[in-house]
Amino acid sequence: MNHFTEALGLSHYALYMRDYGGPVGFRMALAHLERVEALIVQDAVAHNEGLGVNWKTRREFWKDRAANESALRTNLLSLQTTRTRHVGNDPNVDHYDPDLWTDEFAFLNQPAQAQIQSDLFYDYRTNVDAYPKWQAWMREKQPRLLVIWGKYDLSFDPGEPERYRKDVPNAEVHVLDAGHFALDTTADEIAALVRDFLSSSR
Repeated sequence: MNHFTEALGLSHYALYMRDYGGPVGFRMALAHLERVEALIVQDAVAHNEGLGVNWKTRREFWKDRAANESALRTNLLSLQTTRTRHVGNDPNVDHYDPDLWTDEFAFLNQPAQAQIQSDLFYDYRTNVDAYPKWQAWMREKQPRLLVIWGKYDLSFDPGEPERYRKDVPNAEVHVLDAGHFALDTTADEIAALVRDFLSSSR
């Protein structure tokens, strides 16, 4: 991603970071402190406490991969888990297109995908190790920060948005009627929040 920004000649930018994009964005920010003008975080974790109860099986996998590989794949790749990633505990299930999770589940069941996802997720533990560094950078730098969160997101702990505010007291935090993939149901609202935030940061 750093190479991509350099190929485009981008010397300054705002980073929109969601889920796996959070670790990518924080690494980009710390690698080039002078480039980042603002951060937009949507359902991406930067605190160990932000990994909620759903992560018990995943933490066991990090401790002993061989003994917990099968349990991890069920926890991460099953149809029920895939559906829950989108819907969470939102009572308005009719707001979601079922293709969102059935298409994702079909992709995850393609040849070699289980191994690819397991490898990717095993590497995810390096992000957790880096959380204190990211938090220290936010507390020191106090970047312009917009946090957008789906209140029905069961992938992460619901207290995570306020943890960002502890690091950056002036952060703008919005918890929406949405799930983990908040753009599934609140794309227009998120677009307006991002547009207003970026306009006010100039």
